[in-house]
Amino acid sequence: MTQDEKSQKRQSITKEHKVKKEPEIVLSDSSSDSEEEEDSNDRRQDQGTDLPAEYWQIQKLVKYLKWGNQTATVIALCAMLDFNLSSETCQIAIREVGGLEVLINLLDTDEVKCKIGALKILKQISMNASIRRSIADLGGLQTMVAILDMPNNNQLRCLAAETIANVARFKRSRRTVRQYGGIEKLVSLLQGVKGQETDRNLARSGALALWSCSKSNKNKAAIMKAGAIPLLAKLLKIEGEDKFSTLVPVVGTLQECASEPAYREAIRKSGMVQDLVTNLNCDNQELQMHCASAIFKCAEDEDTRQMVATYKGIEPLVNLLQSVDNEPLLAAATGAIWKCAVSPKNVKAFQELKTVEQLVSLLENQPEEVLVNVVGALAECAQVPAIRTTIRKSGGIPPLVDLLTGTNQLLLVNVTKAVGACALEKESMEQIDKKDGVRLLWSLLKNTNPEVQASAAWAICPCIENARDAGEMVRSFVGGLELIVSLLKSERTEVLSSVCAAIANIARDEENLAVITDHGVVPTLAQLTNTQNDRLRRHLAEAIARCCAWGNNRTAFGREGAVAPLVKYLQSENPLVHQATAQALHQLSEDPDNCQTMHMVGVVNLLMKMVGSSDEILQEAAAGCIMNIRHLAQANEKKKNF
Repeated sequence: MTQDEKSQKRQSITKEHKVKKEPEIVLSDSSSDSEEEEDSNDRRQDQGTDLPAEYWQIQKLVKYLKWGNQTATVIALCAMLDFNLSSETCQIAIREVGGLEVLINLLDTDEVKCKIGALKILKQISMNASIRRSIADLGGLQTMVAILDMPNNNQLRCLAAETIANVARFKRSRRTVRQYGGIEKLVSLLQGVKGQETDRNLARSGALALWSCSKSNKNKAAIMKAGAIPLLAKLLKIEGEDKFSTLVPVVGTLQECASEPAYREAIRKSGMVQDLVTNLNCDNQELQMHCASAIFKCAEDEDTRQMVATYKGIEPLVNLLQSVDNEPLLAAATGAIWKCAVSPKNVKAFQELKTVEQLVSLLENQPEEVLVNVVGALAECAQVPAIRTTIRKSGGIPPLVDLLTGTNQLLLVNVTKAVGACALEKESMEQIDKKDGVRLLWSLLKNTNPEVQASAAWAICPCIENARDAGEMVRSFVGGLELIVSLLKSERTEVLSSVCAAIANIARDEENLAVITDHGVVPTLAQLTNTQNDRLRRHLAEAIARCCAWGNNRTAFGREGAVAPLVKYLQSENPLVHQATAQALHQLSEDPDNCQTMHMVGVVNLLMKMVGSSDEILQEAAAGCIMNIRHLAQANEKKKNF
């Protein structure tokens, strides 16, 4: 191609690009982002006399790109790179005079220097959200994806990947990269680590682009399918002074993908947990943050939690709690501690490191993201009696109760769990009561989120058990008893289980039992008895057993058809279900009609097996029920003989 022909090609590029269309694509994309990012920078400046000189200089250079020959084009590109392309003035100048179209079309030319210059500019200006969208609209992503596998020019491939990393920050662009084969090409760049600088740059650039693309669920699957896991695992072990520039995007990609169970398993099996723990001790806070965030997500699984402890990751995580001036790092560290605290062995380690005291100090003046994790960690740790005392002595009860007035749903779930655990200690319960914590918990039963409702109901149970005058306290909540009975109509099993547990505690007080009976607790409980869920079975049976203590509730349960389904609970494999069911049947067997129903459905044989149980409560309840059935049978025999 002659110089004149090349010049003519550049002169017509804008016109050519306007008719360029993407193929119609009907595939939907499941992105982890619910909304595309806002074009917060999409603001045009009025072309007035107050515009800075850079604006007009940039526009002149764009004209040289359009009409100049090859030499003029390269010079113009170099001149543009001398400007501060991160400034909005320069970015708007390039866009308004048609510079984006020119730069993107230069990527289609055969001149390598023009491609490199154009990509260097696009890489910088694509930090602007509005320009990212314009690049995608003009088909720039497709061209960049094609450049990714250009042979013998790693600089071009690096620049293309880095620009893709910027552009692929919104949903539609991530989909485009995948649909044009970009994921596979980006993963292939990860293979370039052989100790050579160019190869390491390739790997870093590929990881940067994959990091952006991995915010889409479909892209996560494509990245795994393309064989990224072993390559990422290999990159995690790189050394050298500049290793952080590669490790940050590598771990960033892993922590983004770790939200998927398949990735968590792959990370665990490929030995990457040890590398993540090792890098917690590095002196790069950004890398520490991404490592902690990856552990946060991976520690959903028990095996990973054990591995974190095995590789001595507990202490480094606790040390990161000192990073109070770095909110992202603190959020990641507290999140990892929260999930690791699900394992009792790790809680013991946290206890030895005085982690609880540090977590309590973070209960105030922190962003919600940190608070959610801190309270979640305290809730898990508070399952240990000694730690409940530590929380109280560290001044943790008042700020925990204060958080019950918040609106963040996940925070409310965690704080109700934490308050409920602390309420198991009487001294802590006194502080909760003084802060009006039980009333706040009760008010959360009105929350529209079923998880908050369930967590609040669970927390109410120990509060009722340990409050000084629980019966009077519950009655003081206007409409509270009616509210909790109404929740028995929930469609969520966890809500039903927690409410049944709360009702079993409420029914300990005779006056409260009378009130909930008037509100129809008996027929409502009876309607739930056909459940197959063992947790609900246990607490439902407990509630029925307690409710039998008032009036003719025993007879009412039989009339509502609750007896026969309860007998089936004895076939469960859960011993706690056996105990609660035997107690309920014992209470119900005080009614002759219920005894007949039990006998007809074969309860005696099931209970006989449980009379010899080592559980004394189960043993006594089973024997008592059999005795009542036997007494009824004897009475009937006497009637016949008489």
